[in-house]
Amino acid sequence: MTHSTIFDEIKQEIIDDPYNKDYTDRGIEPVFYASKNARIAIIGQAPGKKVEETQLFWNDQSGDRLRNWMGISRDLFYKTDMIAQLPMDFYYPGKAKTGDKPPRKGFADKFHPQILKEMPNIETIILIGNYSQKHYLGKDRQKNLTETVKHYKDYLPEYFPLVHPSPLNQRWMKKNPWFETDVLPDFKEMIQTYIK
Repeated sequence: MTHSTIFDEIKQEIIDDPYNKDYTDRGIEPVFYASKNARIAIIGQAPGKKVEETQLFWNDQSGDRLRNWMGISRDLFYKTDMIAQLPMDFYYPGKAKTGDKPPRKGFADKFHPQILKEMPNIETIILIGNYSQKHYLGKDRQKNLTETVKHYKDYLPEYFPLVHPSPLNQRWMKKNPWFETDVLPDFKEMIQTYIK
C-alpha cells in the first residue's frame, strides 16, 4: 500500500513526536492507513501487541470478527484503499490487568484532523469502542456505550458507533442480542455500498 507524500509527512511527524521517542528508539513505527480514495474511516482504540509486531492493523481475533461484521474478506480489507485506519493512539500502549491499557491521550487531537482533512471522500467514520465515541461524539453521545450503539441511527451518516469486536466483549453480545439482529445487518449493508 502506498501513501501519498502528505501521509508520509504526517507519519514522520508522529515518529518525531517526543512522546513517541521510546517507540522510535526501539524501531517501532506508528500503525495507521490513509488514502485520498478512502470512503470509510475506522477509528479504533490503539494497536494491540500482535499488531505492533506485524505492523498490520486489526491483525488479531478482533480484526477477524470486525471483517465478519463488515462482510469482507481479509484480503480485500488489507488491499482496498477505500478504508482508512486511524487508531486513537498509533502505538501499542501496553498490557493492563484485563486487555490492553487505554490509548494515550492527545494523539487523536493532534493528528486525526490533519489526516482526515486529506481524505475528502470519507462518508462515514466508524467509531469502535468508548474512547473514539467519547472523542468524536462528545456531549451528543448517550449515557454509555450500550445506549450509544443502540441509538446508532442518530449519528448516521457521519458516524457509525460500534462495540469493540474483541473476544472480551462476548458477554456483552449475549446480553444485547439486538446488536446482532438490528445493528450488524445495517452496518454490513452500509459497508457493501461503499466497497464493491
